[in-house]
Amino acid sequence: MSGVRAVITGTGSYAPSRVMTNDDFAAYLETNDSWIRERTGIRERRIAAEEESTSDLAVMASTKALAAAGLSPSDLDGILLATATPDILFPSTACLVQARLGASRAFAFDLNAVCSGFVYGLTVAKSMVESGAASKLLVVGSEVMSRSLDWSDRGTAILFGDGAGAVVVEASSVARRGLETFRVRADGRYWEMIHVPGGGARKTGEPPTIRMKGGETFKMAVRQLQESVEEVLAASGVSASEISLLVPHQANIRIIEALSARLGLPAEKVMVNIDRYGNTSAASIPVALDEAVRAGRVREGERVLLTAFGAGVTWGSGLLTWEADLQKRSRA
Repeated sequence: MSGVRAVITGTGSYAPSRVMTNDDFAAYLETNDSWIRERTGIRERRIAAEEESTSDLAVMASTKALAAAGLSPSDLDGILLATATPDILFPSTACLVQARLGASRAFAFDLNAVCSGFVYGLTVAKSMVESGAASKLLVVGSEVMSRSLDWSDRGTAILFGDGAGAVVVEASSVARRGLETFRVRADGRYWEMIHVPGGGARKTGEPPTIRMKGGETFKMAVRQLQESVEEVLAASGVSASEISLLVPHQANIRIIEALSARLGLPAEKVMVNIDRYGNTSAASIPVALDEAVRAGRVREGERVLLTAFGAGVTWGSGLLTWEADLQKRSRA
């Protein structure tokens, strides 16, 4: 399979219809719109309806990604779904999505690296495509984070939202670059920085809601994201000035601004939608990427940099060259 490249050929995203604003929190928490926006960059987020689940959001985003790629579900070899909020403990949410889509030929599995999950998923997809193990994959990030929140905790309740994003990754023998250099890392010694203490096999007596050490997380996120991005750029022989668009995990506007400043990237080269969605964990990057593509901010031959930091702790970055138009021409 030498010479085969993994290429993103379609993107899609979906957000629940319910909008929850900062003023909604101010009605019952000691906070206000100005306080939240100044510290996080968030002004609103989407919240799933009671009857909506992670698989529902994933199916909506996946359907759009498949349509953009010009594929039907039966064309897929596999589905990789990144989530920390599965519908049920098992089977995997990916299997539920496979059934709903009618992707009868596809294998399906979940992976959980929380906010870094989509970058992890693309890393796996790239390896499978370039090794010849698969030729058409759906990589999804889908989360219903609102089900894991303590709504009385001002430090975490205001941060998260629900959503899903998806991309189709295909094999191409004509693409110049496609998915280039990806690096993922983890350091489980710091698991307590961001975690959900209850709900698993360990009997902790704690509730299944998010706990986070905000200050420590902020400092580590900025440091590790910078190191991760620099590692990927060095391995690719690319300078930050050659990046057309940075699509970072949308965790906090201050983290995004600090990282952008350290890389010397102007605002017009950074994709930001945290103001409208909050932190949607594994869905964050694919939702932002889909919006950037549909808004014309990503064009053929341009380099795009993805980077994320999440619970685990986990982090990772990936460099890609946008080759979707080239791939569609090769198929035709």
